[in-house]
Amino acid sequence: MPARLFLSSGDLIADRRFEFARDLQLKGDLPAAADLLEQAIEIAPNFASAWFTLAEIREKLGQRDAAIAAFRKARAADPEDHHGASVWLMRLGAEQLAEMPKGYVQTLFDQYAPRFEAALLGDLDYRAPQLLFKAVLSVQLAAKKPAFFKRALDLGCGTGLAASAFAREVDHFVGIDLSPKMLDQARATGLYQALEAADMVDGLRQKPEASADLVLAADAFVYVSDLSPVLTEVKRVLAPGGLIAFTVETHDGDGVTIGQGLRYAHGADYVGKAVSSAGLKLAMIEQASPRTEDNEPVRGLVVVATKT
Repeated sequence: MPARLFLSSGDLIADRRFEFARDLQLKGDLPAAADLLEQAIEIAPNFASAWFTLAEIREKLGQRDAAIAAFRKARAADPEDHHGASVWLMRLGAEQLAEMPKGYVQTLFDQYAPRFEAALLGDLDYRAPQLLFKAVLSVQLAAKKPAFFKRALDLGCGTGLAASAFAREVDHFVGIDLSPKMLDQARATGLYQALEAADMVDGLRQKPEASADLVLAADAFVYVSDLSPVLTEVKRVLAPGGLIAFTVETHDGDGVTIGQGLRYAHGADYVGKAVSSAGLKLAMIEQASPRTEDNEPVRGLVVVATKT
């Protein structure tokens, strides 16, 4: 996991009490940690990191209402919501499902960037790029078309793992990611002709119509609740006959939920309808696990759609 985010209160004593509280939290003494965090908040009432950590502890202790109140205090103290209090509020059912704050997603991956590949490949057996590669080959083979693409867009490109999987099949790669530090890692691979720091939808909107033959999103849509806007832009940007291939996490029900990993899970029916509503043709949707967490495969879908 990425390093723990800490936003100083600006008060040395409050910050010190937060550090002591974190030590107690890590040792499992949650009531004592909560007491110290409350002391830190008395000194610095707008201490976002203290409010957020107190909320996490209250949730662990089964104090749902108190946790919700503390998450709201954390967000009020940091309107850009770098800790992701809004995501927790949605997870707890205290607020309706919505998009994650951009400040949270960028901060999460900026912190994650230095050890992203080591964590995904070494700890989580990450396999989304390989799933996409096999899916695209299968779809192209069934259509009796070559699996070679002149222009490709890699949405939520991260450090470049998806581009690496498709490096021999794509002439020109453009990567789009919200995290500048992830883009620094991607730039070092030499796989991309261009890299852009942007939200996926905003990045796509800057692209001309029919300017890509392939769009990839490996484990990127797990940070997108409503797939319709991004798929609509993908359809506009794809050339006729072009493909989009993506993975999502999934669940048995309808619609979209937030799982324990604080990522969105999309139901298979929802995904199919979102693809169709965007004007794309579904070519493949199959159950496939993109990673392993807590020694269990994470349930997922691999999806390929075409622009006819």
